Formats: sequence, C-alpha cells, structure tokens
Amino acid sequence: MEHLNAYYLIIAASGIIILSYFFGELARKTNIPSVLMLILLVILLNIGLEAPQEVDLLLELLGIVGLIMIVLEAALELELKREKYLPILKALVIALVGLLLSAWVAAIILYYFIDDMSWRSAWLYATPLSILSSAIIIPSVGGLVESKKEFHIYESTFSDILGIMLFYFLTGQMETSETSSGALGFAGNVLLTIVISFVASYLIVLIFQNIRSNVKLFLLIAVLLLLYSLGKQMHLSSLLMILIFGLLIANMRLFFRGRLGKWLDLRRAREIYEGLHVLTMETAFVVRTFFFVIFGLTISLASLTNLHDAMIAGLIILSIYAIRFVLLLLFIGKDIIPQLFIAPRGLITILLFYNIPTEVQVAGFDPSVLLFVIIGTSLIMTFALVYDKRRAGKAVRKALSMPVGYEKWKAPTLNEATSQEKEKA
Repeated sequence: MEHLNAYYLIIAASGIIILSYFFGELARKTNIPSVLMLILLVILLNIGLEAPQEVDLLLELLGIVGLIMIVLEAALELELKREKYLPILKALVIALVGLLLSAWVAAIILYYFIDDMSWRSAWLYATPLSILSSAIIIPSVGGLVESKKEFHIYESTFSDILGIMLFYFLTGQMETSETSSGALGFAGNVLLTIVISFVASYLIVLIFQNIRSNVKLFLLIAVLLLLYSLGKQMHLSSLLMILIFGLLIANMRLFFRGRLGKWLDLRRAREIYEGLHVLTMETAFVVRTFFFVIFGLTISLASLTNLHDAMIAGLIILSIYAIRFVLLLLFIGKDIIPQLFIAPRGLITILLFYNIPTEVQVAGFDPSVLLFVIIGTSLIMTFALVYDKRRAGKAVRKALSMPVGYEKWKAPTLNEATSQEKEKA
C-alpha cells in the first residue's frame, strides 16, 4: 500500500468495471447474479487489500447514490396502464405484507437468540433483513416472461421504498417522546412528501424541457440528489420523490392532461426521458459495482465459520420463503416458480445496517448474520433461475421435436361444389 498512486487506483477501478461487465454478460447466460460474483471474488482472492478507513461513510455514500439510481431506473420502466393496475396492486400488497411479516418473524428470532437484544432493537435489526434487493433482482430477471419480470420490478421497488420508510419510522420511535410524532405524524410525513414530490416533478419537467445545454442530464441528476438529501434532512420519505418523478416522466401522457398538456413539449421531454434512462442504467451499474466490491473487502472469511450466526441466518431464511410461499399462493396462484425463490437481500440491507443509530446498536449482533442471509438468498435465487431456464429450454426443445403435421387439400370446383350440395339436399 506504500507505493499506491493515482494510476494504480485508475487501473484497479477500470479493471473492476470491465470485470463487472463480463460478470453481467455471464449472469445473462448462467443467471448467477453479477454482484454475487463480485462479492465472492473479492472474498476468495484475499489479495491483501485493506478496506478504506472511512468504509462506513463510503459505503453509505455509494449506497445512497446507487439506491436513487436503481429506484429511478425501475420507475422509468413502469408503464401505468389500466391493464397493469391490478398487477401493480398485487405486487404492492405482497411487498407490504411480506415485509411486515418477515420483519416480525425475524425480530422474534433475533430477540430469542441474541444476547442483550430488546424487542424494539430486534425490529430495527430485522427490518433491513426483510427488504428485497432491487439491485440484485432487476438485473437478474431479464430472462423471465414479461408478466413475471414486471412483477419482480414492481415488488422489489415497493419493498425498497416501504422497507426504508419502516426503518426510519422505527428509528424515529426510538427517540424520546418529545421528538417522535408517532404513526399519525408518520402518515402526515408521507402525505407531505407525496405533495412535494408531485409539485417538484412537474416543475423539473417543465423547466428542463426548455434548457438547451448539452449537460442538462447531469444537472437533472444533481437536482434529484439535492432534493433527496434535503428531504432526508427534513425527515421526509425522500425515496418517494425519486419514484414519483420517475413515474411522472415515464408516463407523461397520463400526468400532463388538460391545461398542463399545453405547457408540455412532448418531443423535448421525451428526449430527456430517453437520455435519463440510459444515464441511470449506466450510473447504477458503476455505483452498484463499487458498492459490492467495497463491501466484499470488509468481509472476513473467518466470519463464515460462526455456526451460531449461521443457524440464526438459516432460521431467518426459512421464514422468508415460508411467508413468501403463502403470500404468492394466495395472490398469484400455483404458478409461483421461480418467483417463490427470487427474494435476495443486498444493497438496501447493507445500507440500512450501517445506518442503525450508535446508541441502539447491539454488541451481540454479528454482521456475519447479514452476510449469511445475503449470500444464502442470492444462491437460492441463482439455483431457481438456472432451474427455470433449463425447464423453459426443455419445453422449447420438446415443442420443436414435435413438428406440425400437414395434409394436402384441394379446393373444390364449381361443379363439385354443386353436386355436393345436391347430395346433402
């Protein structure tokens, strides 16, 4: 580390991005999540690199930017059409009920198996472990049929947003009663966030469509980051701002009607949408890559030998899929493969874990529980996607092996047709 210079850092960063790209291509063929490959590679290589001293702050910074880009990317792909209202509602209900039930069961497990864990602290620690990772899910479900792919995009995005709102609601409840406003105040906070989000989103679209500069997309990203950060400082549900802006610009014909439609330059606004879509995908890829690499540097192989933590993580994983099985069976039906097993934990889980207030942290909780749950759920998703891909390939090969038969047919002449009609008479 003594001879480390800027060029080594550039070489390392470039190599990581190139490697991540190839992992992404490999993930499309094998259905193994690229972020899981990155984490495992960094752990297994163990090349003597040291995690940065300010790793917590760096992970939080990358996690926040990555979260914004991932949610924005997902929102830009969501079309609000009448025929999609029911699938969106189903995904919302499954995400919400799944989050609350998973957090409740995980809290029970943590409360009974970890020393000095209070019931309120157990809920706080359980919440990050109950949130789906859109950072892993969205890039991994591209090979599924459209309806299943959309379900996972909706569900993981809702899970991220609802999970973050629940986490910060719980942290607020742990404050003194003078500063905590309770459930009613929380509901008012959400309502205020929604109102501010729509006003800000309309203003951004109407202003940016008239900007002629070639650098307006990065300016737009800067504005969104500023709004998110200011919202956090005001204790608003900032991620809702990003989701609402993404939905509005992706569905401009729906939101700009009547007099508002007269102010919209659809062609220019569409150009902003298309450019923003590409920019968010590229940025999310880069930020997600470095986030998981740095997280991998913080992991010690020795932590994987802790059997007590492995047992706790195993119980939490079992509860995740048991709850998910019941919910999917109730709301979707019997066709729940591979959806049942696509429930990985990842970026949000890590990000929120590093945001647990110092005064309520529990010394008996080992981060290896986090690691076991993340790797375990990612591996289960990988096996499910590989199985589904093989099953689909087998069905296609079977269909191709059964060629459609044909039969020669001759159109009847006028005389033949007349004689046939006479016979019938």
